[in-house]
Amino acid sequence: MEKHQIAYGNKKIDFVIERKKVKNVNLNIKPDMTVAVSAAENVPLDFIYDFVKGKASWISKQVKHFEDVQPYKQSEREYVSGESIKYLGKQYRLRVKPAEDEEIVKYYRGFIYLFVKDTNDYSRKSKLMENWYRKKAHLAFEESLDKLYPLVQKYGIERPSMDMRVMKARWGSALVDSNTILLNLDLLKAPKHCIDYVVLHELIHFKYNDHSDGFYKMLYSLMPDWEKRKDILDGEIVREL
Repeated sequence: MEKHQIAYGNKKIDFVIERKKVKNVNLNIKPDMTVAVSAAENVPLDFIYDFVKGKASWISKQVKHFEDVQPYKQSEREYVSGESIKYLGKQYRLRVKPAEDEEIVKYYRGFIYLFVKDTNDYSRKSKLMENWYRKKAHLAFEESLDKLYPLVQKYGIERPSMDMRVMKARWGSALVDSNTILLNLDLLKAPKHCIDYVVLHELIHFKYNDHSDGFYKMLYSLMPDWEKRKDILDGEIVREL
């Protein structure tokens, strides 16, 4: 990857360029605050510089955001009070409390509360949080499918089933042979309208199992602002993979 730099006011923005086969110029700010641009080989360097300059204000805000949350990020969950958890596009702080009766997880007014009988029992806290997260992901993903499927039903697409798992390289996948949409559990960190984009993207793959012109025409017609939603996913959502 090539290293580059532009001036923004009295600041400098460092970024890297990766040449790959992509349709658009894409910008991604990683959790380690690296600014990465992907573009096809035939895209001129001047165009990329202008593109980054046009995004400079947004880049500065996102880097500042990552700087703010960096002290609270941990390589592995400890499930202790004060830990930061992203849920449906918002950051919540975890509060661990001793449970008097039922062990339960719930969120309320900017906090996620974990009630557990032994607050030092890591495996129990981990199990409770994992079960809560999967339950919330299932509800959010099925809600999105219920909303988006009617848009594609008229194209002869059969309603697929939904499955979830942690994936390192993608937000979702259309398993055409088994008529299943597989979604990344980390997608629950994204706002609902971004989850909708991924679900619609995968639904369209049951008609166009590629990224052909037909695929993108259908995507644009059903969700004209899909690129903005994708930008949020690729640039603003902290993915702890």
